[in-house]
Amino acid sequence: MGEAIGPMLASAVAVALSPLPLIAVLLVLASPRGRANGVAFTAGWLLGLAAVSAAVVTAGTALNPARTTPTWSSWLKLALGTVLVLLAARQWRERPRPGRVTAPPAWLLSIDRLTAARSAGLAVVLVIAHPKTLVPAVGGAASIAAAPTGGGEKAVAAALMVLVGSLGTLLPLAAHLRGSAQARHTLGEWRAWTATHSAAIMITVPLLLGAEYLGDAVSGLT
Repeated sequence: MGEAIGPMLASAVAVALSPLPLIAVLLVLASPRGRANGVAFTAGWLLGLAAVSAAVVTAGTALNPARTTPTWSSWLKLALGTVLVLLAARQWRERPRPGRVTAPPAWLLSIDRLTAARSAGLAVVLVIAHPKTLVPAVGGAASIAAAPTGGGEKAVAAALMVLVGSLGTLLPLAAHLRGSAQARHTLGEWRAWTATHSAAIMITVPLLLGAEYLGDAVSGLT
């Protein structure tokens, strides 16, 4: 089982560290319908990440019936690593500059008006349409699919990847549901920390994970 879990852990952590869903869930929890919408958002995130993981693991396993390390996984890692490095480079060029105010996305301004269903839908969109989430999710699931293990071990590894990749939404929700003054203070600190460091995270995490993917690809292809 370790052959399926080990290679995907970095990808799962990269998904969990993505600032955008963390910012979204923190704002959802601070909205007038925070409890219901927060639960719906987290459920949507889990569902979206599980769907992506299941699709990639199923397709990749079908391409790897011999339980050996397949060549396709190295080519995929090469492509995904290149995308991540390019995303990090673009984020560096678009990083906030002193004296320049960047307008927030339109969906951030409408979070107070979201229903539970739309909160869940927003979470699914952030999984499947946000490259800094989708690319490491695909990469982690591909690592599981390429592992020379059985279907049961891959299913456990995929479930673990979904759990680890969802910590950025599960932990704020758990703190909010506690309802204590300390929990509210903790959520406020997380909001402040994320607002301060989100640009650095969105540069560093894709760059490091992209470099890891490229290194794995070169090793596999040579």
